[in-house]
This record gives sequence, structure tokens and C-alpha cells, in this order.
Amino acid sequence: MLQLYFFPMACSLSSRIALLEAGLDAQYHFAHIWTKKVVDDDSDFRGVSPKGAVPVLVLENGERLTESAAVLQYIADLKPATGLAPAFGDPDRYRLQEWLSFIGAEIHKGFLYPTFWYKDDGSLSKPRARITPTLSVPSAHLADREFLVGDRFTAADAHLTWALLVLRPAGVDIAQWPSLSAYLERMQARPAVREAIATEMALRKTLAA
Repeated sequence: MLQLYFFPMACSLSSRIALLEAGLDAQYHFAHIWTKKVVDDDSDFRGVSPKGAVPVLVLENGERLTESAAVLQYIADLKPATGLAPAFGDPDRYRLQEWLSFIGAEIHKGFLYPTFWYKDDGSLSKPRARITPTLSVPSAHLADREFLVGDRFTAADAHLTWALLVLRPAGVDIAQWPSLSAYLERMQARPAVREAIATEMALRKTLAA
């Protein structure tokens, strides 16, 4: 069985969403990214991945896959019929990679990562200045379409859904981009997305207990 190491409401949420959308069974392991401990057994998370970051997907053969773009693509390809990734040879497959790269680099690493990990001593001024033009890209793209790629939910939508969810606690109100607000509302109406968010929000609350 697949195993996913995650931290509640971190970028690994997109992997949980993809697993649920694909109807794939998995074991989920809470990896505390601050203490680097696996909550299940208090083991060293760096023994699972030297990067000490989520997601980590342990495959059926025991190999480990990291980085959201790779994990999401792998999950999608396990169930081609779901359309979570366009088929090999379809030009939209490269659009999927384009969006996964954009979300990972420009929204996650470019803004969300420094915002949550570093003290705002003035060094965050550049990321904060960049986020408005960055979000204008998916906003314009989604102005007249339901999903990021093609005409169905893909792994890229799982990733953008997570990013939009955590922008508000990072100090960005996406209401200023109506197409993004409408998009997030549509995504949150999906049963798999609702289930993933509810599960991880409940776990997130245990951190403050």
C-alpha cells in the first residue's frame, strides 16, 4: 500500500486530495516538519527523507518519492482513467507540468514558504510585492474556464487549491481576484477536497492543543 508522509495543511494536502480523487488507498503518517519527528512512533523523519520536508510518498516497492510535482504526477499516473494527468502525448500533459512548476516555484517557494518560515523583518517585502502579479496569472487563466488544464480536475487543481487555501493565513485575501475566489469555492465543493481539508484541519488543531 502507498504511504504518504504529511503535515496538516502543508503542501502535502494536495497529495492527499489527489489520492482521494483517484480513489487510492494509502496509509498516512503525520510528520512534524518543525520537530522532524514522525508522530506515529516519535522516529526521526529525516530517516524517511533527508530533506525533512513533506510530501514523501512511499511506493509499493518501498522506494520513496519527494517533491509535490513528482508525487502528484505519480499518483495521477496510477489511475489514468481519472484524468488527474492528461495522457502521454497529449499537449495538455505539458500544461499540467507548467502549472505544477508555476505553483511550486512562484506561489509556494516564492511567497508561502518565506512567509511562514521567516520573521518579517523587512526581508519579506519583495515576496509580498511579487504575489499580486503572480496571482494575476492564474486569475486571468481561470476567468473563463473551470479548471487549470483541459475540461476536468487534474493534479494541478489539487495543488492550486492548497495554495489558495493557505494564502489567507499568509496575509493575502484572494477576494480581490474574483475568478480565484469562485474557483476555490468550486474546488471545495468536491467531496474528495472537502474530506481532505476536514481531515487535515482537525489534525492541525491538535498542534495548538
